[in-house]
Amino acid sequence: MIRAGAVAAGHPLTAEAALEALDAGGSAADAALAATAAACVVEPVLASLGGGGFLLWDPAEGDATIYDFFVDTPRRPKPEQDLDFHAAVCDFGTATQTFHIGLGAVAVPGMVPGLVQIQRDLARLPMARLLQPAVRFAREGFLLSELQAYILRIVEPIQAHSPALDGLFRTEDGRRIDAGDRLRQTELADTLELLGREALRPFLEGEPAAALLTLMQDGGHLEADDLTSMRVLRRRPLLRRHAGAEIRTMPAPSSGGLLISFALDLAEFLEVQTFGSPDHLIGLARIMASTDQARRDSGLAVAAGEAEETAAAQRLGDPATLRRYVQAMAEAPQVARGTTHISVVDGEGNLASVSLSNGEGCGYLLPGTGIHLNNMLGEEDLNPHGFHLWPAGVRMGSMMAPTTAKLADGRRIALGSGGSNRLRGAILQVLLNLTDFRRPLSDAVAAPRLHVEKGIAHVEPGFEDAVLEALEREVGALQLWEAPNLYFGGVHAVAGSGIGQLEAVGDPRRGGVGRVAEQPTGGTGS
Repeated sequence: MIRAGAVAAGHPLTAEAALEALDAGGSAADAALAATAAACVVEPVLASLGGGGFLLWDPAEGDATIYDFFVDTPRRPKPEQDLDFHAAVCDFGTATQTFHIGLGAVAVPGMVPGLVQIQRDLARLPMARLLQPAVRFAREGFLLSELQAYILRIVEPIQAHSPALDGLFRTEDGRRIDAGDRLRQTELADTLELLGREALRPFLEGEPAAALLTLMQDGGHLEADDLTSMRVLRRRPLLRRHAGAEIRTMPAPSSGGLLISFALDLAEFLEVQTFGSPDHLIGLARIMASTDQARRDSGLAVAAGEAEETAAAQRLGDPATLRRYVQAMAEAPQVARGTTHISVVDGEGNLASVSLSNGEGCGYLLPGTGIHLNNMLGEEDLNPHGFHLWPAGVRMGSMMAPTTAKLADGRRIALGSGGSNRLRGAILQVLLNLTDFRRPLSDAVAAPRLHVEKGIAHVEPGFEDAVLEALEREVGALQLWEAPNLYFGGVHAVAGSGIGQLEAVGDPRRGGVGRVAEQPTGGTGS
């Protein structure tokens, strides 16, 4: 019998893996784990066993918990002159961006420890069963989607960096793979089967661990105790109340959830009745500018006035608590890189919201495993005074912000987004669309978005000219986009109600899909 549930994710096969876990009797946690493993196969730039992430588990009964399995900085940094670390310039069409790759950019991966710990704590199904879809997709291959092909083209200088990685993304006749081509990853399939059989042990003391330590001798930081000291951390999510909703999101040391919470507090001072009105966009622009300033300052400087600033600070908590959050966010190295997201609700009302990242990858496969290692230490924001100055042996923070909400009408929502530093604005806008404007979930995700950064308001189509003119007078400069774009994030969201109604909405900006498994018929819809 198919267990009722819904999933929203960035790829149809990621969603399919989640539904298979529900079909086998698993909960939202099982479905999220199966989907996470599948994403490491079918979303190969955005997720990897060589990266990390966060899962917000919000059960129907009991306390919500964040599982932090993001990356650590190495415990003993190597001298800069001994590192394999260099720039790779990627072309986005309208602009180029420089990333830093090489073995010296690899942080301590947390993905495998995270999968193992979450399965032990929350799952109803054995690990081998949860990994079956991912193994199948890797061994039999899958047809590359337009979005994944587009992302691969952007990061081609990274993918082509080493012969093994370059060969993985070429056809048998040597052509670089494109949309509609079949991508097979047989070594990754073997690695996933090993994980299903032996859990974490091989990745600490077996062949994968030995291969990693050998590879690191050619210019990386990682040593054996980096692997053995990696821990999955459990955190209490931040709780905010806004417009009758209870919203839970990422705590410090990650910055994304704290900044979303800060923005929600500022939104309390808006008195906007109509979506798309001048007051709406101008208010949203002010919130974004103030939140970005707070991010840069690691403080609470806002442009709304002294009374609003004081109220916002009080709503964030007492000054001592606030100082701890700000200090934790400031001290943890922050990563804002390529991400993907998965949201699941099951028929019992349990929510799982999981965000994953591999950065752009370091340009190397871990020999014999099919795992593309992360490049988190190559993040420019992490190194504002120059590279290789990060604190050693600490958990890195992230802009990723898996989030859940209980709305005033009783619906329970799981959501999150990819999109680097734009993801927090995407999540914020969907939350406000749900809470303040009472829009249906599909409309809340599809509605046009705004992003304000460095004095420029980037705007998707869908707003009236008079509103845009008012926004331009407020901000000073507009960048009008011709169509909805992945630049504005990709919010994948699910909803469940107390009477069993389920919804799933994948954001088309990032190839998102929503799937629903209903009882008792087992039909699947979107």
